[in-house]
Amino acid sequence: MRTRTVVHLTLTETEEKTLSMWAGAGKTEQRMAQRAKVILLSVAGLSLPEISRKTGLSTQNASKWRIRFMERRLEGLRDAPRSGKPPVISPEKRLKVLEIATRTPPDGSTRWSEAKLARETGLSKATVHRILTEGALKPHRDEYWCGRSPDPEFEEKQAAILGLYLTPPENALVLSVDEKTQIQALDRTQPALPMRMGQARRLTATYKRNGTTCLLAALSVHEGTVTAKTIDSNNHDAFLWFLKRLYRENPGRHLHVIVDNLSVHKHRNVREWMEKRRRLTLHFTPTYASWLNQIEIWFNIFSRDVLKGGVWKSKKELVDQILMYIKKYNAERARPFQWTYTGKPLTL
Repeated sequence: MRTRTVVHLTLTETEEKTLSMWAGAGKTEQRMAQRAKVILLSVAGLSLPEISRKTGLSTQNASKWRIRFMERRLEGLRDAPRSGKPPVISPEKRLKVLEIATRTPPDGSTRWSEAKLARETGLSKATVHRILTEGALKPHRDEYWCGRSPDPEFEEKQAAILGLYLTPPENALVLSVDEKTQIQALDRTQPALPMRMGQARRLTATYKRNGTTCLLAALSVHEGTVTAKTIDSNNHDAFLWFLKRLYRENPGRHLHVIVDNLSVHKHRNVREWMEKRRRLTLHFTPTYASWLNQIEIWFNIFSRDVLKGGVWKSKKELVDQILMYIKKYNAERARPFQWTYTGKPLTL
C-alpha cells in the first residue's frame, strides 16, 4: 500500500510576508502568485492534489516549486536567471520599499511617485515599478469609502427610508430631492476639434465662464421620472417654492420627501409651512449618509451625460440643454432604479 509523504514547512516572518505579498499580486504576476500559494498551502498542511486544485498547477509543477523552495527558499521560486547580471534585490530590500511606499512622504507631499521612491531607496525607477507591481501597491491612486455615520438615530432613519423604497404606503408618492449647485456654463476659447478614428474629441484647456446655475430636482422613486427647476442660487426660499410646486402638482397623494441635512431643508419657514400640510412628510437621511438618497444616483447619470465636456456660449444655452435633457429622459429612459446587490448584508 502506497503512503503519502507529508512535507512539513515552516516560514520565517520575512518569508511569510513576502509570500503573502506575492500571492496577492495582480494578473501580470500570476506565475509568482501561484508559486507563493503552493508554499502557503503546503505550510497549511494541504496535499499536492488539493494544492493542484486550488492553484491550477499540475501536481508535478506544485511539487517542483515546493522542492525548489526547500532547497533555495524564496529565490527558488524565481525563474532561472538568464544571461546578464543576476538580480541583487533581497526580500528585505523589497519589503523596505513597500514599507516606505505605505508611509507619508517627509517632504510635505501627500503621496510617493516612482521617481521619488527611487531617489529615497537608491534603486532605479524600473526596479521600484517592479516591486510595487509585485506588491499590488499603487501609491498614485486613492479610493474612497463611507465610514460609520455618527448619527445616533442612524438605524431608525435608514430603516424608514429603505422601507419607503421597498414597501411604500398606499397612495404615497416617494420623492428623493436634492440640489446640484454651481453648475458652470463653460465655453472654450477655441472651437472643439471633432472626434476621428483613433482620436478623442479635443477641447482646449483654456475656457471662459458664462455664468452658473443650480438644479433643484425630485426623483419619483417608484416611477423614475424627474421633476426639476433651475435656480440662480440655492436658499430656503427656492426650496420652499419647489416643495409647494410638488405639493400642488400631486393632489390627493401623501408626499414622502427624502432630503439630506442641508440647513435650507430645515429652515424655520420650511418647518412652519410643513406643519400645516397633512399630506407631506420630510425624511432626513442620517448624518454623512446622503448616499441613501436615490437622487444622487440620478445626479451621477446627469453629470456624465450633460456636464462632462459640455460647451455653452451662455447660461441660457446651458439651462435650455438641462431642461431638454430632463424632458427626453422622462419620455424615453425613466424607470425605477433596481437593487443589484445580491450578496450578504454589508457590516462595519
